[in-house]
Amino acid sequence: MGINPFPCLFSTLGKCIYAGMGWTYDPLPAYWEPRCVVIGFPHTTNMDTVRALTYIKLTGMNAKLLIKSKWFFFPMSIFLKSLGGLPVKRDKSNGFVDGVIKKFEENEDLVVALVPEGTRKSVSTIKTGFWYIAKGANVPILCWYLDNHSKRTRWLGKIHPGKSLEDDLDKIHSIYKRAGFSIPTKIKNR
Repeated sequence: MGINPFPCLFSTLGKCIYAGMGWTYDPLPAYWEPRCVVIGFPHTTNMDTVRALTYIKLTGMNAKLLIKSKWFFFPMSIFLKSLGGLPVKRDKSNGFVDGVIKKFEENEDLVVALVPEGTRKSVSTIKTGFWYIAKGANVPILCWYLDNHSKRTRWLGKIHPGKSLEDDLDKIHSIYKRAGFSIPTKIKNR
């Protein structure tokens, strides 16, 4: 995984981008772990991706943000990969979950960030690949919230995947509900 050679430059640039957008952000929480799956809600605009990629550079975390593969065309692919973007093919099952678990096995520090809604459109289902990745890699799931009302990116909590996907989704739903946001409750596997 790449290392940020200019942490001060990226941090300063990230702060300027957030300020320019009129947004603020929580620092990494006390329960942060350098190996985890980060889920973010809601995904309503392409600017959510900009905020996420900026936050990754701002904090200097070793994170990969899962982005739909159609955005990885030349020269955009060079830019997205340099910022921590990882292409995802959403149209078919291609062993992606197992591939991400393998990346965790190969790296001591790795954060994989994604949006379980899978699209900017309003959806009634949640994709569950994040849970299978976290469970298979034995890493926690951290909940990140893009609070559009207060224009702040916030950390809400952490769970460790248990035996039941449904039970864990109930816990995640409760975490977001306390923040005033309701995640989709229907399951769309992986």
